[in-house]
Amino acid sequence: MQGEATPNRRLTEIFGKDALTFLQGMVSNDVLPLGKGPGIVWAALLTPQGKYLADFFVVNTGATLLLDMPEVLADATLKRLSMYRLRADVTLTPSALHVTRGVADAPAGALPDPRHGALGWRLYSDFTGSAAAIDWDNIRVAHVIPESGMELIPDESYLLEMGFERLHGVDFRKGCYVGQEVTARMKHKTELRKGLAQVRVLGDATLGAEISANGKPVGQLFTRSGDLALAYLRFDRATGEMQAGEAKVTLA
Repeated sequence: MQGEATPNRRLTEIFGKDALTFLQGMVSNDVLPLGKGPGIVWAALLTPQGKYLADFFVVNTGATLLLDMPEVLADATLKRLSMYRLRADVTLTPSALHVTRGVADAPAGALPDPRHGALGWRLYSDFTGSAAAIDWDNIRVAHVIPESGMELIPDESYLLEMGFERLHGVDFRKGCYVGQEVTARMKHKTELRKGLAQVRVLGDATLGAEISANGKPVGQLFTRSGDLALAYLRFDRATGEMQAGEAKVTLA
């Protein structure tokens, strides 16, 4: 198998007759199609003010319904979901499965990563081995794909600024969910003033370094791969040459 085990993820089974309808009212994407058979949806959980709390995959493996989320956000996310569950027929329980991902030669049962074709496939199974190391940061930087714990910051990030619409992580036709009003309002603005972008970096700069231009703050530098990096920028100031520490930064 040309893939690798994915560490720092927690898989949780979610079942009960209300499982999908419960999630539908909570997350940014339309998960109801998963009731028809195997599939995978990327979605986010938001605050009532529309700010990012967590992102995860909702997966129908054909045998079970799973939540695949970052380990660092799992406790808080599951606690919040349980708080909203009320009387719904929904049960959340740890899964014994593991997630493996790769970019070529997808094995039987693998599902395509819904964010971008360059991210390959994800497989939910008993397999725990590793066969091929893949530079995921290089892929993310090349295609401007944010990652929780890096570019996606709980209680701070907004989905549309982070590219969730382009990456198939938000649905504007599905109806209400927590944080939907703010997200819809941002969608119908003429244009976003801030957001995630790819930049070229020449020189040394630390992760999280402030980017400035003409003495004014422009944004923040995040994941870097070679001379390219992801940065959160204020677009009206991100023109010409910028600085981050000792490095020169330009829009790529």
